[in-house]
Amino acid sequence: MSAEEPMFRIVRGVPTAEELAALVGAIVVRTRPVAAAAPAPVSHWARSARPAVAGPLAGPGAWRASGLPR
Repeated sequence: MSAEEPMFRIVRGVPTAEELAALVGAIVVRTRPVAAAAPAPVSHWARSARPAVAGPLAGPGAWRASGLPR
């Protein structure tokens, strides 16, 4: 496509300046890359309820470790 060739042309009708502006705006919005949504922030209150580590591992002494504070 050369620099003098238009990107699009009106085939039928006589659009107003506002209609052309709306068309160009819609084309620009559709061709923009979509920004990735920011992850939702996790509150400190909700984060404190989650265990820091997994439960005790199975093995010798596991029953004793299950009753100890973390």
